[in-house]
Amino acid sequence: MERVVNHFDQPLGSVPAEASVTELRTIVGNLRQTVAAEGRATFGGWRPAIRRAAFATGALNLAHYLAVRRHDLRPLQRALMRYGLSSLGRMEGRVLVALDAVEGSLAVLGGGRPDARRWPPSERRFFRGEVRLAAATAQLFGETADARDRRVLVTLPTEAADDPAFILDLARSGADAVRINCAHDDAAHWTAMAAHARAAGELLGRRIAVLMDIAGPKLRTGEVRRPDDDRRLQAGDEFTLVPSASLLDAGAPSFAAVCDPPSVLAAIEPGAEMAMDDGKLGGTILARRPDGGVLVRVDRTKLGGVKLKPEKGLNFPGSALNLAPLTEKDLLDLDTVALLADMIGYSFVQSRADVALLQRELAERRPDWRSIGIIAKIETRRAVANLPDIIVQAAGSQPFGVMIARGDLAVEIGFARLAEIQEEILWLCEAANVPVIWATQVLESMVKSGLPTRGEMTDAAMAARAECVMLNKGPMVSEAVRALDALLRRMGEHQDKKTPRLRALHSWTAVDVAPPAPARAAAPAMPPAAIV
Repeated sequence: MERVVNHFDQPLGSVPAEASVTELRTIVGNLRQTVAAEGRATFGGWRPAIRRAAFATGALNLAHYLAVRRHDLRPLQRALMRYGLSSLGRMEGRVLVALDAVEGSLAVLGGGRPDARRWPPSERRFFRGEVRLAAATAQLFGETADARDRRVLVTLPTEAADDPAFILDLARSGADAVRINCAHDDAAHWTAMAAHARAAGELLGRRIAVLMDIAGPKLRTGEVRRPDDDRRLQAGDEFTLVPSASLLDAGAPSFAAVCDPPSVLAAIEPGAEMAMDDGKLGGTILARRPDGGVLVRVDRTKLGGVKLKPEKGLNFPGSALNLAPLTEKDLLDLDTVALLADMIGYSFVQSRADVALLQRELAERRPDWRSIGIIAKIETRRAVANLPDIIVQAAGSQPFGVMIARGDLAVEIGFARLAEIQEEILWLCEAANVPVIWATQVLESMVKSGLPTRGEMTDAAMAARAECVMLNKGPMVSEAVRALDALLRRMGEHQDKKTPRLRALHSWTAVDVAPPAPARAAAPAMPPAAIV
């Protein structure tokens, strides 16, 4: 890897808001040189994994984005605003071009001569990232039936296997792709669902893409023991997680549950965090037990406490559990999935090695495995930290997208940080020209009952910054698809990713204007000395 020379010596925190255009040009120019050199070095390390030419430009821009975002750009942004040059806040898809545009404009403002090779950038060069992201989105999810930029993905229920009209109705309502959850049903159901999606696409003249989610490892409570009075767990209580049902009656705490799979208990250290049932209970591992179990202190619960039940999800945020991302069931399912899917949803992916494992398994099942898309479900702290490497390993060989799995991710990183991390994932993926799926409980109340909450409508509107929005299954899902379709159309007129489009506003054009007040007699003029 080449040695990187840092041309950027001035801390951005010291950039004065009153900096002159000459000073700002020097700062931006030095920043540009450093970002270019660091990005080139990072890209050089990634280059062996990039076998797909269509991704090379996105990978280089991602490397530049990681380099520029190591700096706190806020003082520089504020100093540039006075000159009308604050576009760095929307540079995800065009890092060096954005810096070139600002530096060139500063040169002109200062009476100097910009580099004619870089300024002004051509429209094609400036918007190249947007074009590539749109192409990557179309490759994964197909083209929409009209001008809507964002795609709608719908999870299929079991009955979709027996009812061809179900998927056709979804597609006519505005769905662009369907998701088959391989944690449920079987190969016969999945085959029928995929066939119905293909048939619906042929009838409508557009592809209805099929995403098949392999289940991955699931951490759950098994058999449980509760006090005879059926009390609930409250903050301050203790309970045990044990490796087998035979150990449920051992130990002092009256609450106990089997941990499935039991192997994770050996990887959990005292002091580690734990969560249960989508974060309804949070606790801390107090100690290991001689029988291989662990003692847990409950730190927080929902109001009224939490009832200890079987089949409730377990999370151990921050702990390296060393779980294989592909279970024996997943490997068997892949025999069918690899033949049917346009995209494969990869649960619990946490590193580039995990991606390489799935790629090897696909290569054993299909010679043209590079044509199958991978959707990495980002749901752990480790996956967030390793996202650049995950992107390079996957997109370097085949179509690739990211799903923000907000359920598990919220538990893993904390609900308070979910919105922040969600934004950062969107920015990183845009820099790499990688489509994002906004998932988990979008319009959930409407899907289930036909009526959304106010918060859900706001969340769905914010989801328009992703390339695809996923709805879960439910009795009113077609109505929810139509509502989401209309909402995405409206939001698309106002905003594209982080960029406001500034469509003309019409909400106030019909507001009544009060008639002018009747004319009054002119007041006598005041002498000049009296005018203040």
